[in-house]
Amino acid sequence: MNPDVTAPAADPRRVIIFDTTLRDGEQAPGATLNIEEKVEIARQLARLGVDVIEAGFAISSQGDFEAVQRIAREVQGPIIASLARVRKQDIDRAWEALKDNPRPRIHIFISASDIHLKHLFKMSREEALKQTRDMVSYARSLCQDVEFSAQDATRSELDFLCQMIEAAIEAGATTVNMPDTVGYTTPDEYEKLVLTVLSQVKNIRKAIISVHCHNDLGLAVSNSLRALKAGARQVECTINGIGERAGNAALEEIVMALHTRQDFFNLNTRVDTTQIHRTSRMVSTLTGIPVQPNKAVVGSNAFAHESGIHQDGMLKDRRTYEIMDAATVGAGETNLVLGKHSGRHAFRKKLEELGHPLEGEELNRTFFEFKQLCDKKKVVNDEDILSLILDQVQGEGTPTYRLEHFQVTTGDKVVPTATVKLVASDGTVLTQVATGDGPVDAVCKAIAQAAGYETTLAEFSVNAVSSGEDAMGEVTMKVIYKGRTVTGRGAATDIIAASCKAFLHAINKFANMGSFEEESGSDPYKRDDFGPLAGISRAYM
Repeated sequence: MNPDVTAPAADPRRVIIFDTTLRDGEQAPGATLNIEEKVEIARQLARLGVDVIEAGFAISSQGDFEAVQRIAREVQGPIIASLARVRKQDIDRAWEALKDNPRPRIHIFISASDIHLKHLFKMSREEALKQTRDMVSYARSLCQDVEFSAQDATRSELDFLCQMIEAAIEAGATTVNMPDTVGYTTPDEYEKLVLTVLSQVKNIRKAIISVHCHNDLGLAVSNSLRALKAGARQVECTINGIGERAGNAALEEIVMALHTRQDFFNLNTRVDTTQIHRTSRMVSTLTGIPVQPNKAVVGSNAFAHESGIHQDGMLKDRRTYEIMDAATVGAGETNLVLGKHSGRHAFRKKLEELGHPLEGEELNRTFFEFKQLCDKKKVVNDEDILSLILDQVQGEGTPTYRLEHFQVTTGDKVVPTATVKLVASDGTVLTQVATGDGPVDAVCKAIAQAAGYETTLAEFSVNAVSSGEDAMGEVTMKVIYKGRTVTGRGAATDIIAASCKAFLHAINKFANMGSFEEESGSDPYKRDDFGPLAGISRAYM
């Protein structure tokens, strides 16, 4: 059995951090990640020190399977998990994706509430219990680490829930999860639920109790913390709290609550808190979901003070108005200031400090971009450098098209016109001129026409990467082509240049996807070939 599975038995104060950013988090409306981006986030989660990475739902699509498989093969340290329904096909697919990792976990689920069993699963309680026993037992025959989730636990009849959990543990589950799938419960109710399971499930000491809370009523973190206080020892959460509907419990808030208030909770994690800020930044950038400025722990205003009395207090003693040090979560300023006179050695050292060591061509390319940025900005800070690094994550394979040159003419009495020159991977030079409603529209149309893609721009957002008049602008776009949506991103001090990068990023993603035959079954969550459990909502727990 995995050492981390039994960790709370050896250390009753230890909390297992189960990160589901790549599974539940990616189900957030608007969040799109390709395989390379998922692997990049998984590597950062390993640096962060999470105990379990739920890498995806392997049977949901070929892309999800490949992402889980690559993470299982390439990311070492954390337990790597894949979700599966109580179906042999799901479990087999999960195991096939996970089997190359030294620490795999199969995570299977079925609902415990009558409303789910009746309307989603079309089965009785007795049938659900049989499925639980049979499929947990089957999963355990393949993998020693098996987690069982009783979906919609907080709206389930307590005696039946306890009966289902006891059956799952008897069949071999090493972790049992009681999700607040629809964000319905309150802290008092959730505490009572955990205490009831601890007192009524005879074999509960053979497994770890896990909790998974959604934020529909804004109580996900509060519910999770109360459950940990009551005796749960695994908490399932996501970076920035992303996820279905209103999202999940935010990893950074739970970890820092336990860290800051050890006097109250008397619990600990193995998370490296100094990696929290850059992990948040990476997930926000790659998913295209911005972090609100007043977000706890990782928001841009989390450690900002404008009020005169606050500033006076901070100058006298930071503790007057801050309960956490920005440096503790990796948001503090560094003493190493980089500019146009800095050399490659200093730049490489800065990348290592930021947790993104680069070598060879990647280092050369990023250093070249850094030097160009230095000519445009007085000061290049950590946020600018992180943006340059993330700009290198352009999707699977070599980009099909490279932007050689662009020129835009615009004005209040001039029709915005853009000229672009692209170079294809085979060396072909493509030049196109297009007009648009504005300079961004014109340059996007020119790129699309040059590459031969008839696209629709669904969303467009611009955020300042850093502060100041010369701040880098980061453009995020949601682009649709033949029914598929991808996220493109680009950063530059010039918004038109950033828009070019973002749109070309999206075009290269489409180019690397292969065939685009439109079919109603292209969405794996709408397919009807999943057997008797078809039609289940993507809000699995």
